[in-house]
Amino acid sequence: MKIGARILKTGIAITLALILANSLNLSAPVFAGIAAVFAIQPSIYRSYLSVIEQVQANVIGAMFAIIFVLVFGNDPFIIGLTAILVIGINIKLKIENTIPVAIVTVIAIMESPGEDFIQFALLRFSTIMLGVLSAFIVNLVFLPPKYEKKLYSKIEEITESIFKWVRLNTRQVVEHHTLKGEIEDIKDQLNKLDQLYLLYKEERIYFQKYKKAKARKLVLFRQMITSTKYSLETLKKLHRCENELHRMPIEFQQTLIKELDDMIHFHEQLNLKVLGKTKIQQPTHEIVKDFEFDRNAVIETFVNHQRLLDEKSQKDWYQLLSLVSSMIDYYDQLHHLNVLIDSYHSYHKDDDRLAGQQKKGRP
Repeated sequence: MKIGARILKTGIAITLALILANSLNLSAPVFAGIAAVFAIQPSIYRSYLSVIEQVQANVIGAMFAIIFVLVFGNDPFIIGLTAILVIGINIKLKIENTIPVAIVTVIAIMESPGEDFIQFALLRFSTIMLGVLSAFIVNLVFLPPKYEKKLYSKIEEITESIFKWVRLNTRQVVEHHTLKGEIEDIKDQLNKLDQLYLLYKEERIYFQKYKKAKARKLVLFRQMITSTKYSLETLKKLHRCENELHRMPIEFQQTLIKELDDMIHFHEQLNLKVLGKTKIQQPTHEIVKDFEFDRNAVIETFVNHQRLLDEKSQKDWYQLLSLVSSMIDYYDQLHHLNVLIDSYHSYHKDDDRLAGQQKKGRP
């Protein structure tokens, strides 16, 4: 079992909330622990926003709980009705994430009101806010993970998986249903990658000199993700058209497979180039040219073979048109990524870290 930073922070926040509540002799410290669980966030910025929203939601919950107890009592039906109203107001205010804590506040205040009900309600409200504050302190003290490094590593992991399946598919050594399942899994990973990018985007920069570098990094990583999505789209088209491709003439198959291999090789180089570990320039040498995607060669071979096909094979040719189009779009994204990488490194030569790794020549 792997214990991540989020799990560790949750445990520490609960412990801190319970200790503080017991030290202040607050009634029912368990509510502070519950509130701390809901208030833990993956980043400092989200934690800051969460505290503001939690205060609003708890004030709303406490106000309605106090009013309904004073007017109608604490019958279970009344508690349920109060909860419904509080949920509706939170949704209206677009602070849905705070609904669990607001409902905890309602139940904590309405469950067993005594003679000094107002004082009791304020104590319960304070106990819950103490839990929220404890979580905020933990979020500040325990710095969030380096999302830049995690983002790069995840992009590299997904692209390597796509490259592997492209190579296996073009060599006809993978079952159709197996690859279909892998494609669905990669889609899920890309959805998580988008969430990781948002967390990285939300990281605050407190020094002016780093803000421009962060802005360019955001553009760079966004294009890396876009290029990864286009590589997956090419894999999907290749998977969908594998039978049609294998029925094409051998020369055409060889041309298409070679260009696919060259393109994913180019993509692999770009992933390394982001870290400054490789250098891709205009292909002036024959060896370099061999690894440069040639869209003209693909289109020319594609069109020339279309003229030689019989009527039955024409349907396969039309199906493969989408694959060729996807390959060209994919390469255009890679070319744009290459431009962005060059731009970043030209503007930030003195930036000693990218994707959490030191460049060459740095201690």
